[in-house]
Amino acid sequence: MNSPDPAWAEARGRPDGTAPPDGLVDQPFDGDGLYGLRATLTAHAPLLGISAEQTEHLLIVAGELATNAIRHGGGSGRLRLWRQSCILFCQVSDDGPGIADLLVGTSPPDQACAGGRGVWICRQLCAELLIERAVPGPGAVVTAVISLDPAA
Repeated sequence: MNSPDPAWAEARGRPDGTAPPDGLVDQPFDGDGLYGLRATLTAHAPLLGISAEQTEHLLIVAGELATNAIRHGGGSGRLRLWRQSCILFCQVSDDGPGIADLLVGTSPPDQACAGGRGVWICRQLCAELLIERAVPGPGAVVTAVISLDPAA
C-alpha cells in the first residue's frame, strides 16, 4: 500500500501556491471549518467521477489529515484536491512545526493507546501517503494518492 508506483509518481505534481493541476478544490480550513470542508468534498465528488466507496475513502482521509493539521500543525491548513487520469490527489498542508517522523503510520498503532490511528488509517486507504516538509518555510505537506483504477 505504501510502495512507490511509477504510474502515479510520474503524474504527481507539487502545487506551488497556485491551483493544483486540474484542481477542483483549493480550500483553507481551521477547527470551525471541518464540516464545510467535508461538504465541499462531498459536493465535488460527482465531478471527479468516483464511486461511493472512493468518496468515503476520500472523506475519511481528508478528515483525518485536516484534523491532524489542526491538532498538530498550528490550528489551520489548506486542502487541495485534483485528479490526473486514474489518480486522485488529496493534499493537506499546514504552517506548524512539521512532522518529525516521515514514516509515521507505517505500522499498526498500539491497541492500548486511545489515539494515534489517523495516519495509519490513511495509509490503509491510499495507494501512497507522502509526508514532506513544507518548502519554503515551516509546516508539513501530506499528499494522499488514491488510485481510482478498479484493478488496483
